[in-house]
Amino acid sequence: MKPDNGYFGQFGGMFIPEILHEVFRDLEAAYESLDADFYAEYKAELSSFSCRPTPLMLARNLTRYFGGPKIYIKREDLNHTGAHKLNNVVGQGLLVQRIGKTRVIAETGAGQHGIATATMAARFGFDCTIYMGAKDVLRQRPNVFWMEKLGAKVVSVTDGGGILKDAINAAMKDLVTNFQNTHYVLGTACGPHPYPQMVADFQNVIGKEAQRQILELESRQPTAVYACVGGGSNAIGIFQGFLDSDVQLIGVEAGGKGLNTDKHAARLAGGGACPGVAQGYKTYFLQNSDGQLSETHSIAAGLDYVGVSPIMSHLHDTGRVRFEAATDDDVIEAHKLVMEKEGIIPALESAHAFAQAFKEISRYSADDIIIINQSGRGDKDIFTIADAYQDKDWEDFIIKKADSYAQTRKKHT
Repeated sequence: MKPDNGYFGQFGGMFIPEILHEVFRDLEAAYESLDADFYAEYKAELSSFSCRPTPLMLARNLTRYFGGPKIYIKREDLNHTGAHKLNNVVGQGLLVQRIGKTRVIAETGAGQHGIATATMAARFGFDCTIYMGAKDVLRQRPNVFWMEKLGAKVVSVTDGGGILKDAINAAMKDLVTNFQNTHYVLGTACGPHPYPQMVADFQNVIGKEAQRQILELESRQPTAVYACVGGGSNAIGIFQGFLDSDVQLIGVEAGGKGLNTDKHAARLAGGGACPGVAQGYKTYFLQNSDGQLSETHSIAAGLDYVGVSPIMSHLHDTGRVRFEAATDDDVIEAHKLVMEKEGIIPALESAHAFAQAFKEISRYSADDIIIINQSGRGDKDIFTIADAYQDKDWEDFIIKKADSYAQTRKKHT
C-alpha cells in the first residue's frame, strides 16, 4: 500500500518535534531511494539468516475436528527469533547501514520485536537499546534475558501503565536526544511517516508467500484470512497478498476482559476509539473526552496498545477489513485446542486470530479454505500461560527454583 503524501485516507502523517523534521525527511528519502540491489540483498538475508519462506501448513486435525473448511496456518513462528518481526528489522538494519548510523533503538511489548532488533544489531554490529514497559518486562522475562545476552541494553519504562505505548514514548524521547547517530527501529506499522509504509513493505513478504503457497497447494484463493492486530504489522503483512481480491480479511484485536469493561484494547472492533493524534501520527486511539489516552489490557503483551496502524484505520473505514475482538478467555481456550490438536504452540497474540476463526467456523462449508496467520511462537509466554492454566506443578517448580537460587546466592555472599 502506498500513502498519499504520508496519509492513508485521513490517517497517518508526520506529527513530530521540529528538531526531528530533517531526520525524518532524510529517512524518507533514503527509504524511497532503495533499489534492486538493496532488495536483492534483503531477500538473500531473509533466506540465509531468517530461513524464509515460512511454511503454509494444512492443519489436518483441526480441519477434521471442526468438520468444516480446510484450515491452513501460516507459520511465522518458524521465522528466526520466533515471529514475523525479523522481516522488518532486517530491512531497517540494511537501511541503517546505508545511511551510516551506528546505534539502533526500539520499543517492544511482547519482546519479540526487541529480540529481533537485538539479533539484527548483533549481526550488523550496531549498539542497541530496547525500551520495554515495566509490566511487560515482568510478564515476558525470558525475552528480556535473551535481549541482554544478545548485547542489548534493556530499559524498563515505569511511566504510565508500563506497557507498549509507554515504551514508544520513551524511545521517541531517546531519538530526540540522540538522532545524530541513532535510528529508531519502530516495530509495527505505526508512528510518523514513513514508518507505516516502510514496515508494511518489509512485512509484505508474508502475504506474497501465503498467496503463492495457497495457489500451489489448492489452485485457488482462500475464502478468508485471519490475523491478530496490535499495531498491525503481521496482519498488514499477510493481508497485502489478498487485498486486490475478494478474499475476506479479518483482523482480531484484544477483547481482554470484555468490550463492556475498560479492560481491553479493541480500537476498531469495540467502537470506543476515535481519531486523534499521538505518538507522531493520526489514527484511531482509545481516549477519553479530553483526548487523554486510555489504559488498555490484554493477556497478550503485544496487543496491549492504545492505537493502531493508520493503514488498518483506513482499511476499517473503507470496509476492506472486518475487525473483531477475542477475549482473554477465548484466547486461552483456542490456545489449548491448537496445542492439543496440532502440536504447535502459538503466541498469545496469534491465539487471538485462532480464537476468532474458531468462533466463526460454522459460517464456512467444507469447500471453503481459511488461512490463520500464526505470527509468533508461545514459548515467550510461558509465565502468563502457566498462570492462566493455573498449573500447580509449574507454580511449585518456580517457588522451589526461587528458593534454591536464593540459598545459592546467600551461600556465595
